[in-house]
Amino acid sequence: MNDDPKDIAEQRFRMIYAPWEKTFSHMLTPFERFVKHQATGGLILLFTAAVALILANGAFSEGYQHLLHTTVGLNIDQWSFNKTLHHWVNDGLMTLFFFVVGLELKREILVGELASPRLAALPIIAAIGGMVCPAVIYFLVNPSGDAIRGWGIPMATDIAFSLGVIALLAGRVPKTLITFLVALAIVDDLGAVVVIALFYTEQLVWQFLLLGALITGFMLLLNLIGVRQPFGYFVLGTLLWLALLKSGVHATLAGVITAFTIPALPRFDPSSFGIKMRELLDQYDSSFKPGESILQNQRLITVVQTIEKGVKGVATPLQRLEYTLHAPVAFFVLPVFALFNAGIQIEFSDIFTAISRPVTLGVIFGLLIGKFVGIAGFTWIAVKLDWVILPRGVQMAHIFGAAMLGSIGFTMSIFIAELAFVNHPEMIEQAKLGILFASLFAGIAGYLWLHRVGSPTKKSDLNAELN
Repeated sequence: MNDDPKDIAEQRFRMIYAPWEKTFSHMLTPFERFVKHQATGGLILLFTAAVALILANGAFSEGYQHLLHTTVGLNIDQWSFNKTLHHWVNDGLMTLFFFVVGLELKREILVGELASPRLAALPIIAAIGGMVCPAVIYFLVNPSGDAIRGWGIPMATDIAFSLGVIALLAGRVPKTLITFLVALAIVDDLGAVVVIALFYTEQLVWQFLLLGALITGFMLLLNLIGVRQPFGYFVLGTLLWLALLKSGVHATLAGVITAFTIPALPRFDPSSFGIKMRELLDQYDSSFKPGESILQNQRLITVVQTIEKGVKGVATPLQRLEYTLHAPVAFFVLPVFALFNAGIQIEFSDIFTAISRPVTLGVIFGLLIGKFVGIAGFTWIAVKLDWVILPRGVQMAHIFGAAMLGSIGFTMSIFIAELAFVNHPEMIEQAKLGILFASLFAGIAGYLWLHRVGSPTKKSDLNAELN
């Protein structure tokens, strides 16, 4: 007898499948969806970054640069709001990415790996090490001048790329290693958000900053009075984005702030949901007439609409938005960001000179050495001091591999590079070269190491997680 919940679900529902639909119809937990989206998104991100590099260094280089600097905006009488496509992607589209980051952070803090001090201790300690050590190493390589502003670049871990590599190792690493890596990367994202807010902010315009605080207060008020429809939060979040854009604080932080105001309480009590749904299903059965179109049966339509309302009401707005937005961010927002930011011009004939520049070396050493020493070293010390214990099935050899994957710093690192060297485009290019080189090396090294220390199983938890 097959007791697989996915198979049981398919037996209970007589479903009609398109040719490829069944492959994507499995019932997944929120964590499984997160891992699958991030892993697949990482592979798409890698492909898009490669396309950007080809465009920037091939026959289409001039057209690619023209695309980046094409101005798009809105003009009404004397008022105008114009930005290049590159800025719209980095300041506008990436706000959606930061919104999803904020949703993930809030969920993890409320009910996830960061909700329990015992569970949160290990990834938090590892993440702190993985942020402090890279910044210190970068500072040692670039202790003065304009280059010093890039100290925050090697602090970030790219969760999509990291999980994309883990996906290739299905069957060879414990499932708990994924949980550790995800929690570490989420804490890492929180650290990056704080660094951006505190250290990469332009001169503050207090009037707009106070306006932003007032808008945030309105969103919190909506939460307190029980408004659960996302529309109001998106309207106010857009106004907050405009206020922060004018305030000097980077506008994408509006995404994180808005996410933290999204309600995390359902409208309907989950304990009574099953009873109410069974009553409605009885009404559905009694109203159903074989052979009659549902369009002709008003009673049936009413029951179905009530069920739909109940299903939406038993899930929190936080859950619904995170579920809805994960795929667009992983498969559209981040690839577009990579397309517009990973295309750096590389003189391959003089590659060693390019890599030897201080900013590039600081980023490379910060990511490859700083991240590894910080994550693995802080974890080892914490375990030796009995502050934490390693997750079930995870050994220090696995942590070394996770530390290598933690050295992949693509999306957030490039984003911080754009902020750090906003008036120094040549340093942005140098930082991006370091990010790409270090991330490629870290991904390959992490894969080879975990493949070597991992042991294949017939049916691993990770394989089930990613299929």
